[in-house]
Amino acid sequence: MAEKKQVPLRLSDKLYADIAAWAEDDFRSVNGQIEYLLSECVKQRKKDGKYVGEEIDVPPKFDIK
Repeated sequence: MAEKKQVPLRLSDKLYADIAAWAEDDFRSVNGQIEYLLSECVKQRKKDGKYVGEEIDVPPKFDIK
């Protein structure tokens, strides 16, 4: 197995608790869950070829009458 980089990461208590609960649901460690989520985001970026959607700054249109 290739060596892994160690990266210090600061998370709010709320975000950590949310990730920890999600990790428990998926039978992963918190570290494993963070690595999984980051991997999925990178795969999606490679698939789309973009960092964010093209219309990220376009305000939503509401049809309220």
